[in-house]
Amino acid sequence: MDLILWRHADAEDGIPDDARKLTAKGEKQARQIGQWLKSHLPKGTRILVSPAKRAHQTASALGLEFEITRQVGTGASVKSVMEAAGWPNAQGAVIVVGHQPTLGRIAATLLSGIEAEWSIKKSEVWWFSNRLHNDETQTILRAVMSQEFL
Repeated sequence: MDLILWRHADAEDGIPDDARKLTAKGEKQARQIGQWLKSHLPKGTRILVSPAKRAHQTASALGLEFEITRQVGTGASVKSVMEAAGWPNAQGAVIVVGHQPTLGRIAATLLSGIEAEWSIKKSEVWWFSNRLHNDETQTILRAVMSQEFL
């Protein structure tokens, strides 16, 4: 299984939080990362998106259908996101377009085994794979991509 964490792009300040839109900078970030992702995604990738407007706009940059679910929304827990994605046993790839601090906590948990406050920058992608090797389950960090490197 592949689990791809994609933090929403740069967004306006404001209330209510779920109504915040991407800034012009955020739209550019989402387009650039979306193009990179689309060129690397396996066919049939499932896309789970937070109900927040900024997350919808970020995911829309892929030009693919996505599923909106509160399980990956603002304030989601590591457990709810992992359950929604089906980690580590689902087949294929799943993208989660969500928020800090949850995505950083997931990255920390996958790489260190301990939930910690790690930072994932706006519109950054962290791509993990899970595999069985010599009868042992392994988590592999395949890529970290930031808009500034595209």
